[in-house]
Amino acid sequence: MSEPVLKIETRGEIALLTMNRPEKRNAMSDALLNAIDGFFKAPPTGVKAAVLTGSGEHYCSGLDLSEHVARDAEGTMRHSRAWHEVMNRVQFGGLPVVSAMSGAVIGGGLELATATHVRIAEPSTIFQLPEGRRGIFVGGGASVRVGRILGADRMIEMMLTGRRYSAEEGLALGLAHYAVGDSEALDMALDLAAKIATNAPLSNYIMIQALARIEDMSKADGLFTESLCAALTQTSPDAIEGLAAFLEKRVPSFGAGA
Repeated sequence: MSEPVLKIETRGEIALLTMNRPEKRNAMSDALLNAIDGFFKAPPTGVKAAVLTGSGEHYCSGLDLSEHVARDAEGTMRHSRAWHEVMNRVQFGGLPVVSAMSGAVIGGGLELATATHVRIAEPSTIFQLPEGRRGIFVGGGASVRVGRILGADRMIEMMLTGRRYSAEEGLALGLAHYAVGDSEALDMALDLAAKIATNAPLSNYIMIQALARIEDMSKADGLFTESLCAALTQTSPDAIEGLAAFLEKRVPSFGAGA
């Protein structure tokens, strides 16, 4: 039997997802995209955080061009919108996701990485959006997710020139949150995921759901939404437990959340 394109391993409250197409630098096929979508549609019971990485030397080198299918304008738009649905599920599914990155984080790989919530880059990591050099345009969400990180001006230059950013450059720009040594990203990702999993589930859920959306709102609407989020979390049983644990100088024991 052939190995799955997405390996899923449960380690207690952490799910380790490994994109498993090393011979293709983990390029994104429809099968791999569907497997990622399937996981985030229905995460295993008890899993509170996930780590996403690639097998071999690369995270994800983007769309597998060897599987490219010629589409008309409508078909291309529908395919793009299908990618958007999967990326939205990764970002807003309610499960905190940490990316352990090395090698290629290119095109659709960067779109996937920026849909995750914490990103760790090893020295070999390369960030690139080469679509402009291939006569096409991004279609998996980069114009929004990468654009908000870099700003339109820098993203335009990145796409026009096809330039590559290193791990350190990506860290400075916000494409990565941490830069680590060789072979260190996965261990750090698992440690961070375990730490995140100890947070109150409702707090994690609200942070994932609210903050990116507040960015889209006017100042007044954002502040009102913040107040609603504060009211939900600060009156929850987990908030009561968190305060009691702080006063009693012990580790909190959070429940299943809302």
